[in-house]
Amino acid sequence: MFFQLIDRRYEKKSTIVTSNISLSDWTDIFTDNMLASAILDRLVHHSSIVNILGSSYRTAEALSKVGQKED
Repeated sequence: MFFQLIDRRYEKKSTIVTSNISLSDWTDIFTDNMLASAILDRLVHHSSIVNILGSSYRTAEALSKVGQKED
């Protein structure tokens, strides 16, 4: 189903995908490696990839709230 969506939009529409999983690990998520490769091929062709590194601000925020409740 995801492949069909990406395939229909390929070279026709803009598509934004966000993930906390690196591209090299996508084959571990999909049960079919050929399907994962086909999806990635369409996604990365003509794409701009932005990798954001660093710790999660949500985790830091949640930890600060826990600390405030204990006070």
